[in-house]
Amino acid sequence: MPMIRRGTRVPARWLLLACGILAMASISRPAGAADDGIVDVHTLPRLDGAVEDTSRADSYRVTYTLPSAVAATSDATKKLLSADGWVPYVYPLDEKGTALSFKKGRQGLLVSFTQSRGRPDQSAVSYTPNRIHSNVPFPEGATDLVFDETRPYLGCIAPGALETISEFFTKDMAAMGWRKLTPETAARWPNADLGGTVPNGVRVFYDHPDGDTTQFYKQKPVMLTLTRRDDGRTNVEIRVAPFALPDVLEADDDMAGLPRPKLTKSARGLGSASSNKREMSAAAIAELPAVLAFYHRELAARGWQEDGTAPLAPGDDVAIRISSAEETGVLRLGRKYDFTMISLTAQVKESALAARARAKKEADERFLGDALGAAQQLIAADEARRKTQAASLSDAPLNALANSKTPVPLPETAQDVTFEGGDGRLEFSSTSSVKALSTFYRTTLKSSGWKEQPSVINQPNMAVMAFSKGGKSISMTVMQMGPKVNVRADGSGLVTEAAKPVANTEVQVQAKSSEPLKLDPESQLPVPTQRSSKSFATTKIPGGEAPLRRELAASIPAPLNDVLAFYRAELSRLGWQEKTDGAAVSAERAQIDFTSPQGPAVLKLGRAKGETTVNLAQKNADVAEKADVMPKAGQARLMLGNMGANEASLTINKQTVKIAAGTGGPQSPKGPMLDLPPGKYQYALRLPGRPARTEALTVAAGEAWGLLVGPSGDVLPLQMY
Repeated sequence: MPMIRRGTRVPARWLLLACGILAMASISRPAGAADDGIVDVHTLPRLDGAVEDTSRADSYRVTYTLPSAVAATSDATKKLLSADGWVPYVYPLDEKGTALSFKKGRQGLLVSFTQSRGRPDQSAVSYTPNRIHSNVPFPEGATDLVFDETRPYLGCIAPGALETISEFFTKDMAAMGWRKLTPETAARWPNADLGGTVPNGVRVFYDHPDGDTTQFYKQKPVMLTLTRRDDGRTNVEIRVAPFALPDVLEADDDMAGLPRPKLTKSARGLGSASSNKREMSAAAIAELPAVLAFYHRELAARGWQEDGTAPLAPGDDVAIRISSAEETGVLRLGRKYDFTMISLTAQVKESALAARARAKKEADERFLGDALGAAQQLIAADEARRKTQAASLSDAPLNALANSKTPVPLPETAQDVTFEGGDGRLEFSSTSSVKALSTFYRTTLKSSGWKEQPSVINQPNMAVMAFSKGGKSISMTVMQMGPKVNVRADGSGLVTEAAKPVANTEVQVQAKSSEPLKLDPESQLPVPTQRSSKSFATTKIPGGEAPLRRELAASIPAPLNDVLAFYRAELSRLGWQEKTDGAAVSAERAQIDFTSPQGPAVLKLGRAKGETTVNLAQKNADVAEKADVMPKAGQARLMLGNMGANEASLTINKQTVKIAAGTGGPQSPKGPMLDLPPGKYQYALRLPGRPARTEALTVAAGEAWGLLVGPSGDVLPLQMY
């Protein structure tokens, strides 16, 4: 049975068993009777100057503070309790722990220390009782005491001759209920061998017919070994008898993709099954031959072969070289206390590393080539769509809208106007073309005394204008957005003293759904059936089935709190786990990060035009890793391509990168990549014979973006992950 340490989670069936045992104990023990296996910590001695913390009353724990540092407090507490008859010891493999463990008769005590926050000269001491499940005697005056009360294990040096110490254990083991094993009483263990001799020592086997002191589980028999030392003292070891431990070990969950046996005290792994180098170490509660047989079996089943012995390192009893088709490794086994210590390392062969690098390079080139080929098709389709939509826009000259109360005129085709005078922001849409709207504002603002600043962005589908007058400024962007043109303006020239809603401004209404939001079962990502708009986009590796990234955008005619409750419920049903750290929720917006089965995800909610806007994005980490799209931890990845006929250069974050013509295309090598810290970056694109174009890009940690230079010199930013 695995060892139970204080503070460790145990299976529910063990908790039920413990509750049953406690119930039986409460029946058999008279009311008010003390449990002599548990020390009353409130009666223990305390250091001078101790001030008890009474803020949390606890009959099984006492805490007090002292005006001294932890190191000094620990030393003084150890001396104080030792003088009171408590014997200090350490747990196996926990020699460097800061807490102190003590035993007195059949009672145990744990003492922990904490440094007071902001007070290096003040510390807190906590006494907690520790039940000794498997009690064995400590020789008086023993040193180097190592003890575990659950198996049990005892290792120490006793200050006496072997014969004297042997008599001590014969007497005290019997007094504690231990019985020397005989061939008759050991018959239940087929492999029990009570014979054999110990060089310069003696060995005795015991069992405990009544189980442990708490009847929590049936006590395994133990083996007492005493050996004579050259200095006249005696080495002592008590541990579970080898014949009571399993001969055949079951496999536990892998660590770092490497096998490990069940019944381990501790284990750790470095790397994963796909790492170039990985290792696993553990302390198994088993004999070395059983552990060795486990690895003979498990390694052979996984295609590893044994290639002879390796040089022994300190602490090794066995060292074996192993190899597979792609890896080499070493298995090391040794004994410490009552554990078999395991160390298993594996390293990918140079030939396999080279093959992996070639395969990765070829896969990268195929992926980026296919991705840029897909981007070319996307750009071409988008350009055709824009031309079709632009044909429906009117180039007719515009007149100003009558009775407009905005600081600048509104064209007569303005729709869905939103004006925020306090912040100096204006936004509307129109069925007029970019050219017609740009001409309208250049003409009307010039006649009002506004002076236009030069701009390099003046395209049929987008224009950026800047105006100034009397120390005030207005920045304006006119951009074709589908079948309409969107106009956004901001600046000090739009700020009004009394920011009141204008006649054409839509009043933001917290609309309430007439019925609870219902899930649309046809949508790939959750969205209510009650919606005014929805769009869904995926980023896939060309030729692959699983997407790198999925994104849903929608507008829901319902309050933000209702929409948030809908998504929390639906995403939880899909196995998404909400991250509490970093979550931001207010009446007007919300942003919550999630961990989904495929990878990280984020939900963003906002308010616009009386509805709740939804943006839900999910990433697939496994696909990104395989495609080498995954950025470094804490950074964003930028992938560059050029579908134009001339070489381009791009400057970002004080780095200038040349992008050859056709780079990233189906027949060309992979384009350059940059890893950037998260933030907003200005970048400049330069092409022969053209002025530099400056744009901005905001990237977050964990994102991957593509910047693709189009045939016309435009830059298309695409979020790929």
